[in-house]
Amino acid sequence: MNNSLSLLKKIVQEAASLASPSKQMVYIVSAVRAAMQVSVCSLFIADETNVLTLTATDGLDPAAVGKVKLTYGEGLVGTIARNSHPLNIEDASKHPGYRYFPETQEEQYQAFLGVPLVHLRRLVGVLVVQESQRRKFTDDEEAFLLTIAAQLAATLSLDQSHSWVDMTAQDNQSMQRVLGVKGAIGIASGVIHLLSEDSLEQVADQECKNIDAEIDKFHTALQQCQYEIDQGSLALKDSLSGDIATIFTAYKMLLESKELIDDVERGIRQGNWAQGALRAAISQYADLFGNMEDPYLRSRSEDVWNIGNKLHSKLHGRKTAVSQDQNLILAGDLISITDIARYKREQLVGILCQTGSSLSHTAVLANALGLPAVMGTGKIKNLQQGIPAILDGYQGQVILYPSQEVLSEYQKLASREKNLFTELEGLKEQPAITPDGHRVHLYANTGLMADISPGLKRGAEGIGLYRSEIPFMIHENFPTEEEQRLIYRHVLNTYEGKPVTLRTLDIGGDKALPYFHFSEENSYLGWRGIRFTLDNRPIFMTQIRAMLRASEGLDNLHILLPMVSRVDELDAFNLLLEDACTQLKLEGYQVKRPPVGIMVEVPAAVNLLPFFASRINFISIGSNDLTQYLLALDRNNSRVSHLFDNLHPAVLQEIYRIVQLCRTIHLPVSLCGEMAADPLAVILLLGMKIEALSMSAYNLSKVKWLIRTMPVKVAEETLQKALTMESEVQIRELTKGVLIKHKLGKLVH
Repeated sequence: MNNSLSLLKKIVQEAASLASPSKQMVYIVSAVRAAMQVSVCSLFIADETNVLTLTATDGLDPAAVGKVKLTYGEGLVGTIARNSHPLNIEDASKHPGYRYFPETQEEQYQAFLGVPLVHLRRLVGVLVVQESQRRKFTDDEEAFLLTIAAQLAATLSLDQSHSWVDMTAQDNQSMQRVLGVKGAIGIASGVIHLLSEDSLEQVADQECKNIDAEIDKFHTALQQCQYEIDQGSLALKDSLSGDIATIFTAYKMLLESKELIDDVERGIRQGNWAQGALRAAISQYADLFGNMEDPYLRSRSEDVWNIGNKLHSKLHGRKTAVSQDQNLILAGDLISITDIARYKREQLVGILCQTGSSLSHTAVLANALGLPAVMGTGKIKNLQQGIPAILDGYQGQVILYPSQEVLSEYQKLASREKNLFTELEGLKEQPAITPDGHRVHLYANTGLMADISPGLKRGAEGIGLYRSEIPFMIHENFPTEEEQRLIYRHVLNTYEGKPVTLRTLDIGGDKALPYFHFSEENSYLGWRGIRFTLDNRPIFMTQIRAMLRASEGLDNLHILLPMVSRVDELDAFNLLLEDACTQLKLEGYQVKRPPVGIMVEVPAAVNLLPFFASRINFISIGSNDLTQYLLALDRNNSRVSHLFDNLHPAVLQEIYRIVQLCRTIHLPVSLCGEMAADPLAVILLLGMKIEALSMSAYNLSKVKWLIRTMPVKVAEETLQKALTMESEVQIRELTKGVLIKHKLGKLVH
């Protein structure tokens, strides 16, 4: 084939640019047929039930589209799907797996070449070409079709996950499943309410004709946004703890940022209109966060864009009408706290955010409000105002135009979920003790001020992990000792009498501060965590002093060190801590040396625990990072994120080894991260007799219920079986069965 590389590139780029899946598929079969100069090209798409449907063809009877369906192993197409291997046949009708479909009128075509489309180990479909003459396709032709199938699989898989349950349906109201990520668990049904605000990112530069008038217009928009944020804070104060006001405060800090205001004004004075100058300034600030690999800090870029879009909406003055008599699922590219505050709590039932992650402010607020939320779906095609929808926060999916049967089933699930939370309300003051007497302490993770009080409301025994990075990220310079002290004091005071674990600054690598720039080739293995802070003693000493001063008279502070991998790192920190205590005592402060622990997230730290033991008071297993390092994968990389699993046998065995080792050297051990809130994992952690778990506040009551129901003896037996298993699939099936057997099936989703 001539110019095969340029043909490949052209077909893939053109397919990706088309607006709808149906147009993509029609284009693909037409373009491949023309490029290979064959009689027929057809595309079969696989669904969740392993049925392959003819969804597009150029050469066969168009009436067969949507009608020809095969299961895995059925016919030549089904054989390709089952074997995940191409078939190149001189005479298709002579093959033992051949099946004839009269509606296709394909009896005239003898030569057959079919290749599977696979993306991230999942079959997307099968691409087929046929010829009337009897012949085997050449190696070059087979290589071309294999290559283009590999390229197109990702595009077709992305669209399949978004909007095509029934690709061939002419009815726009066919049921559609949209996949995203879990923002806040729960189930809701209602109608889509789209925010109509235009995206600031799409704004183009325009010449400014009146600079002073444009600057005045910008300042008016600032004032309007500040007023709206104040009103939103008042509207939500009865629904949330007082701490939620700090999210509004963070928004106001961005609006009042002198550097941001100066940058916008500078852009206007250079001749750009207000929207264009705003886009340039907001983009610069958002990029500082958006380019970070740490998911928690990267999600702060959404807050910057939220403020930018809010200002943009004030500049162009458009508003969205609100239906008064229906349950609303608020949907948009970016949804801010002030957007949520506009709607009555009894009317707003869920949030669908096409961007964002489970760590965004939107997701945190949804959790605090008890609103189901699905994030990061990407742009949903044909999403319209007022269409019926179900939002499933457990699976991270939205179902548009649900059938009555599906709607009825989800309503039953929602009712059961509501009843379960009502039943678990009474556990708030009860300890997490198994029926045979093993006690587990349950703590809350936090980092946003809005997360603090919800933990207490749900029975948290303390803070297991407070991320101290955020104040450093929202400032225009390093926060002062007093600024940090006030923040830490609030957290410690809220949990007076309960342990609060403050993690020291986990910054570095790609997690650049706006006022402290540096770059590295491999940031995950670079200058981060304790490596960064030890190399920047003034910053570290200021934070240590602020923590010690904040704990004065409360004495519930615990300090946690991230990314420790060497003994000398601990020795250096302990010298700093002693120095800080000495300084403060000489200055008249009544401070005490707090317990110090390390995050076990670097695999090298595990073997060094016996050497660490005399230098620390406790450890906390950081299950998310430990899993990433053990499995050598980045869970934020879409190509490998599906391989991230806390129940991978290697991860499970390593955590078991850590717990046993800590018991031998008499070192208290806790675990934080997603694993601590996964009921299937909690059974196994209980079997290890873990002492403490730290998780998001929303999951506390469910985990407590599991612990108070599951005997340690059963958990230990389950763990021993799991440790002999070779895959996480086997381990999940085992633990699901144990939950169901002990009448905890409501925790299985």
